[in-house]
Amino acid sequence: MNFSYKFPAVRGMQSGKHYYVSMIPLNLLSKLFVVDSEVGGPEFRAQRKLNEARIPAIKNYILANRDTYVFSALSASLDGEYTFRPYSGEDDIGILEVNMSTTFLINDGQHRKAAIEEALLEDPNLGIETISIVFFEDSGLERSQQMFTDLNKHAVKTSNSISTLYDSRDPLAVLTKDTIVKIPFLNLYTDKEKDNLGRNSSKLFTLTSIYKANKRIIRKSDVTEVDEHFLFDYWSAVAANIVEWQELMRKEINKLDLRQDYIICLNVTLAAFGRLGAHFYDNEAIKMKEALSGLQKIDWSRTNLADWGNRVIGARGKIMSNETAIWLTCNKVKEKLGIPLSKDELKKEER
Repeated sequence: MNFSYKFPAVRGMQSGKHYYVSMIPLNLLSKLFVVDSEVGGPEFRAQRKLNEARIPAIKNYILANRDTYVFSALSASLDGEYTFRPYSGEDDIGILEVNMSTTFLINDGQHRKAAIEEALLEDPNLGIETISIVFFEDSGLERSQQMFTDLNKHAVKTSNSISTLYDSRDPLAVLTKDTIVKIPFLNLYTDKEKDNLGRNSSKLFTLTSIYKANKRIIRKSDVTEVDEHFLFDYWSAVAANIVEWQELMRKEINKLDLRQDYIICLNVTLAAFGRLGAHFYDNEAIKMKEALSGLQKIDWSRTNLADWGNRVIGARGKIMSNETAIWLTCNKVKEKLGIPLSKDELKKEER
């Protein structure tokens, strides 16, 4: 048998069947792997349809982080002849020899593979770098489809909060984390891992909700020392002037009552504070701390439908959280603080 491909590999076993782990140069991926056929619809292929829209983001991630990018292994099936030759004195370390006519089919990782190929067009030097491949024996379409299902069935998407927590490349993510840590109230009541808080959670906010509010304030990819000082000053003033938050710190009110009876911990309200912060950010002449002292006089209770009805609270008490609700909530807060509304905000009010 003539073998065209020889891969140093480690042999393992799962469900009574051998599989092999090897390192493949990136410039070899396009030569090895075929695009799964789409003839006849999805039931006749072993993976999801390639989503072209996902590829640029992954490609840009590689090119923008040449010294730090990282990828997990691709999973692939071998449909053809191959053999494993252990090294002398070894049982499971050796050479995987694969016949040239063998079809290599990706079971998991086709978007990574496609993005790597795009990145290679812009930076051919990537070609000498490697990615790990886990090879399984192809046992037909039904088995390949089941492998795809098994590999993806138990995958859990990382929460946005923990992604923000661990992200050291996004300057605003780093700045958001630093700001929260420096403000005792936010540091105590911000969940840095979850995106959704349970009724009995010890936290009031999520890291991702504050990050999104900050994105409304700092509307650019890079941040400066001025931005750092602004966010600290802004959120410190907000926290200091919301009476209910301070009552909670003094244990004069409990978290359950705060959640049930007030709108001040809702994501829509935090987003509105993001819009409000953007106004101060764009208008440095305004005495921000003086203006924010007016927050103390606002009635944040859910029963205050004169202020929050059809803004935050809709029909039958349902909380509204769309972009219009964010605008209208911010409008009311600005009105309470004596800040004139913009033309666009006035249009929202008229509607």
